[in-house]
Amino acid sequence: MKKLMSMGVVPLLTAAVVLGGAASRAQERVGDDARDRFIGAWRLVWLEEPGADGKVRRADCTGSLVFTREGRMSVQVMYRHPQEGAATGPVPYVQGGYEATFGRYEIDAPSRTFTYQVEGGLVRSLVGKDLVRSFELSGNQLIVKSARPDERWRVAWEHY
Repeated sequence: MKKLMSMGVVPLLTAAVVLGGAASRAQERVGDDARDRFIGAWRLVWLEEPGADGKVRRADCTGSLVFTREGRMSVQVMYRHPQEGAATGPVPYVQGGYEATFGRYEIDAPSRTFTYQVEGGLVRSLVGKDLVRSFELSGNQLIVKSARPDERWRVAWEHY
């Protein structure tokens, strides 16, 4: 009986390891697919943020976002009217109507987030921060928002 049990357990364990490895490889492919879709230059389609009155509105701005295969990222957003984009939220990203940062990024595809490690930027208080962003890929659009519930902005980017 022990021999039969041990003979049955070995194939089950082997199958579990093989299937677990296959699932892990499939998840890696999903992660690779998301990373591949991020790579390139993106143009700003729209940016929604709370105004001084707390109501969410579309900002009048333009921008560019770049992801490289090597894990580098840069973002620039210019408000057409410098008084827009004031530091109304809990974290100021804009100075003088302009946002500009660069750094590294890492994607966590299963959780649909990426972490942006800011190495440099116009707003120096962001340097050294890890900014976690939620994302959604839909067609040729990338919709990004802060993972922080107290930040109520969203931005849509489209591949050039």
